[in-house]
Amino acid sequence: MQVLENEKLVGGESVIKFEEVFAKYMGTDYAVSTNSGSSALLLAFHAIKLNIGDNVVAPSATFIATLNGACLLGANPLFCEIGSDYVISSGQLEKILSKNEVKCVVPVHLYGHPCDMSSIIDIAKKKNVILIEDAAQAHGAQHKNNKVGSFGEAAIFSFYPTKNMTVGGDGGMITTNSKKIYESALKMRDVGRKTKYTHDEIGYTLRLNSVNAAIGKIQLKYLNEWNCRRRSIANTYRKKLTGVGDLILPPQDQTYDESVYHLFVLRTKKRNLLGTWLSKNGISTGVHYPIPVHRQPAYQKFAGTSLPFTEEWSETVISIPMYSKLDSNDQEYIINMVTRFYDERLYEQKNLKDEEKEWSNKLI
Repeated sequence: MQVLENEKLVGGESVIKFEEVFAKYMGTDYAVSTNSGSSALLLAFHAIKLNIGDNVVAPSATFIATLNGACLLGANPLFCEIGSDYVISSGQLEKILSKNEVKCVVPVHLYGHPCDMSSIIDIAKKKNVILIEDAAQAHGAQHKNNKVGSFGEAAIFSFYPTKNMTVGGDGGMITTNSKKIYESALKMRDVGRKTKYTHDEIGYTLRLNSVNAAIGKIQLKYLNEWNCRRRSIANTYRKKLTGVGDLILPPQDQTYDESVYHLFVLRTKKRNLLGTWLSKNGISTGVHYPIPVHRQPAYQKFAGTSLPFTEEWSETVISIPMYSKLDSNDQEYIINMVTRFYDERLYEQKNLKDEEKEWSNKLI
């Protein structure tokens, strides 16, 4: 209400304040807000002067927006396999960089789990490759006591309403220690504006609105508390679901990592049947993601990549409810329903198999 009464709706003081507190929280020199995480990626790629024909490496196990901006600028995606922790494999990354000339690598901190940035930085430095972190799902996650989003030349965050913090709608942020990237992003999000009516570059209109920024600034104050609650919920899931059926639980954090559990993702060969069963019992689930990027129709002109573990991952993952306000009684109900599915061998029931097709069709 204060913003609505006292500030410009676009370019108000709250935008500057939100950027300042976000940069401070992440431990970077600069932050530039945008109208979405996808826009933040596009501006980051533009700022490093990604050109037609440049190679960009990223995992295929991610949301499609990770690479869209790079491809819209004419770059070629090179898809990297993930490890058992569902983030980019350092070993596979090193192999790709040894065989290809690469401009940029995009590690994705998927599900709020930090990538092994120490290893990735070492590999990138040897090949003089730029790192743009996709931290869209990892607000507050840490690797070796540093926040993800502070390791690469730049990083991006999304504030889409499902994220660990939001801005009351779409929004995004670029974090960086590079003044050059900072100044480029500021200009290009604002139609390439040098002065009010002078434009020395052809830019975009990708600004965050003042009201959204004000909401984000308040949300940031609660982020640590909410993340702590998510970790507690994750610990309960892990304790109660370990050893149940064929479930593979999310990877444990290394002693030097701290995940923020944007999602709690199980793996099971009975994914569709389990999803059908939980849906019948009033429990929402998700699949993040049923089609890896290299299998997306829009990316078939870049086809030819073989990623066996990524494809297995896409066929077996299922996300069960995870949000900071999840009630303990509701969580116990979810755990009981998952356990019952296996204990009573409900996956053998014909009626469930008949309904499985309807549930799985919703994925695509």
